[in-house]
Amino acid sequence: MGTRRFDGTDSAPAPGYTLTGVDGKPYRSDTAGRFGGYRRGRIYGRLDCPSALRHIARGNYVRHRVFFADEATAVAAGYRPCSVCLPHRHRAWREGEAS
Repeated sequence: MGTRRFDGTDSAPAPGYTLTGVDGKPYRSDTAGRFGGYRRGRIYGRLDCPSALRHIARGNYVRHRVFFADEATAVAAGYRPCSVCLPHRHRAWREGEAS
C-alpha cells in the first residue's frame, strides 16, 4: 500500500531499507541494517537483543528505532553499545569513557 501525497495522488513506497548514517540522518539502502538502535537512549545492539525485543513487544522503542549498516556507523553516529547483547563492547566503552 502506498502513501498519500500532498497533491492527492498515491505514491508507491520506496523499495529498500531506511538506515541511519554517521551523520545521524536517515538514508535509503538496498541492504538491510545489521544493528538496531534506540534514538532517544543513543544505544545500539544486535537485532535479536532480548532487551530490545522485550521493549518492542510492549510497544516501546518502535517510534524511535533506527538501523545501522554496521557497528562502526553506529559508533560514529554517537551511539553506545547495549550492555545486554554486547556486554564486552559495552564494558570497553565504559572503560574508555572513564579515561
